Amino acid sequence: MALFNLGTIGTTPVVRNNFTLTTSDPTDVFQFRIGSTKNINLTVTDISVGDPELLLFRDNGNGIFDANDQSVDLSTRSSNRDESINNQENTGTYFAQVIRGAASSGTISYDFAVSATTPNSTSDLSNLLPKEVELGNLSADINQFGSVADFDTADVYQFSLGSFEGVNITLSGLTSDADIRLIQDFNNNRIVDANEVVASSTRGGTTSDVISNITSSGNYFLQVNQFIGNTSFNLTFDHFTTTFA
Repeated sequence: MALFNLGTIGTTPVVRNNFTLTTSDPTDVFQFRIGSTKNINLTVTDISVGDPELLLFRDNGNGIFDANDQSVDLSTRSSNRDESINNQENTGTYFAQVIRGAASSGTISYDFAVSATTPNSTSDLSNLLPKEVELGNLSADINQFGSVADFDTADVYQFSLGSFEGVNITLSGLTSDADIRLIQDFNNNRIVDANEVVASSTRGGTTSDVISNITSSGNYFLQVNQFIGNTSFNLTFDHFTTTFA
């Protein structure tokens, strides 16, 4: 097992690329600290092959990754799909463990990223872009159902628009406040950089959020963010055709 101490983390993502898991070295552990209550954002992306899993633990106070650490959350999507965790957690030391799944074969390569952002914020949001739900190229209306809460503060949907296509996006059915923003990852680094947020909607309370008339072709990430409380939601992608490319 390899352990990497990342120190105290904040809004700026800490990224470690091109890590590998093998049969002889099947586990990597990333240790980090948050200095106040934060939304911890973790991703494992660009997975080559196999089925790695992502787990989050809270240190029991001895500063050592061991069996007495508290299990916080895990992400176990099948095959080589992106793994992600977004949790609101208190001050402390944490361990993110990336392990080689039992069904894996060969060497797995992956990229790891972590950031810590501000709860109950409309500006300091998760800035990592895992492909949690892949919708592909939109060619018809799509309805999705999900939820955000302290134990899942952000959901990310990836889709694309072709020429002569557009979309209106609505977040509805809220029982607590959540918001949406639309992102184009121009440099493909899976991080929300400056000038990559195309549009956003941050209406207060349980009012539906709407992003309208997106007509530029390309790849997009739609991020649903918890503002406060726990809520399920309906997310509607209203597809339409245009007369221009």
